[in-house]
Amino acid sequence: MPPHFSCYEAVIEDPDDTLDPVLDINGDELQAGERYYALPLIWAMGGGLTLSRNINGSLCPLNVVQSPSEIDNGYPLTFTPLDKGDVIRVSSPLDIEFLNIPTYCRQPTVWTVEGSFITTNGEGGNAIRNFRIQKYKETPMGQTYKFVYCVARMACQDIGRSSVNGVRALTLLVEPYEMVFAKVAAEGSQIRKVTNA
Repeated sequence: MPPHFSCYEAVIEDPDDTLDPVLDINGDELQAGERYYALPLIWAMGGGLTLSRNINGSLCPLNVVQSPSEIDNGYPLTFTPLDKGDVIRVSSPLDIEFLNIPTYCRQPTVWTVEGSFITTNGEGGNAIRNFRIQKYKETPMGQTYKFVYCVARMACQDIGRSSVNGVRALTLLVEPYEMVFAKVAAEGSQIRKVTNA
């Protein structure tokens, strides 16, 4: 069950062009509907984000986890701003989804929260409960980001990794997962790997 919070009426306004755009590792703005890998800044800190059997022992929904392999970029993500803008902007409410990923769970691959874990089977388009991308650190290699989960007017909660049953599951209220974004390359080409720190 999702965590319980007091709900307030929320209104998604028109796109706010004053908010900074989220940038990928090439310095390009993240675009709604495009596919991106969410990768750790340091190459030796594991791979990208993927899916795992539910931590609680059930088959579905699936947990969002970090791949343990540095050479695994994980599954691509797509971002859909709730304000229907074309550019993904810092701190703007959005839906996050693994796009076109076949799974044995006949459920949406939109992110949601189950307990403190990030899972699939979200509905999307929720103005009260949603995910956002926020700036994390400015490094010599560029800006890094973190995911947060926000509920109405309550403070947003950082999303990080917790080791559970041998997997690095994405969870709330832990040290943020510091990441960068790499756009999925066109078929037949390769993405540029994040440089070692």
